[in-house]
Amino acid sequence: MVFIGMDHGTTGISFGILDSDGQVLEVFKISREDSKSGKVSAIDEISKRVDLEDIELMVITYAMGDGFDKIMPIENVENRGIISIGGAGKITGGGTSVYSEIENSDIPVVMIPGLHKDSEFLDPLFKAAYSHHASPEKVSIVYNAYLETKWENMIVADISSNSVNLLVENGKIKGAIDACCGAMGIVHGPLDLEMIRDIDEGKRSANECFSHAGAIKIANIDNKVSLMKDDLLKLYEEGDENAILAIKSMIMTVAMEIAGLIAVSDGIDGIVLTGSMGSMKNPVDFEAELNKYFKNQYEMKIISSESGAIGAAQIARDIYNGKKDILGIEVQM
Repeated sequence: MVFIGMDHGTTGISFGILDSDGQVLEVFKISREDSKSGKVSAIDEISKRVDLEDIELMVITYAMGDGFDKIMPIENVENRGIISIGGAGKITGGGTSVYSEIENSDIPVVMIPGLHKDSEFLDPLFKAAYSHHASPEKVSIVYNAYLETKWENMIVADISSNSVNLLVENGKIKGAIDACCGAMGIVHGPLDLEMIRDIDEGKRSANECFSHAGAIKIANIDNKVSLMKDDLLKLYEEGDENAILAIKSMIMTVAMEIAGLIAVSDGIDGIVLTGSMGSMKNPVDFEAELNKYFKNQYEMKIISSESGAIGAAQIARDIYNGKKDILGIEVQM
């Protein structure tokens, strides 16, 4: 008896495998390019690790997840759970092919929705302010953080290709600030005035701006999304002034966003850091750098950078065992 979780991430698609006792057996990732080209099959990769008949439930995330607001079986979700693929960052088609493979398999599959204006469980003030708050894998990240820390009230900071910070109160997601609105990530970031002018003047599309608005904008990096983090860190270690400024700026914007969420909370137990950058200690210690702003006022905990896939598998296990609510989101089976 095993449970699978899938994180539809920016740089690749990750899978977490959990046994019935809650032990993480393995986490593995396939690149979007390999999936799209047919070089790698998600189902084949899973079957190399577990017997497909032993999978009791699989939980997946896909794209923005803004076309539904409850956790439900894949066959009950229309249009893959999205309103439009536009505005979602760089599109490679790798995630689409993985979705099709899973949809056409005999594995029982449940989908997690994103956080958006039609999500009944979110605070109405957040829904009024933002049309979209976070994509579905952020829900599984928060669930993993919740199980790891047992904190009922917290900020979960996922700092990676993009940075999304989420507010949890009384064990439920209250709201979040999406990548295009607030803090910088490595690749994605908020659209500022200069970018809005470029869009109006037809120089770049909004999606092109969004996909070059993170730290890479400051460090003058333009490469494949999967390589941008390594490019940035290499320049940082070499003492490149722009790369140093880029990372410092990114950390500042994350601190600003976390502080803003704390300001509108009823108080928090702590801050959870995750993502490829948020969980990093070397060459950048994100926890230490963020604490320079918060001056050790809040306890910080780091969870696995693979928390999206792990959390999705944990959700699969708990739904299989009868859980009807995940962080305020109704399970509709």
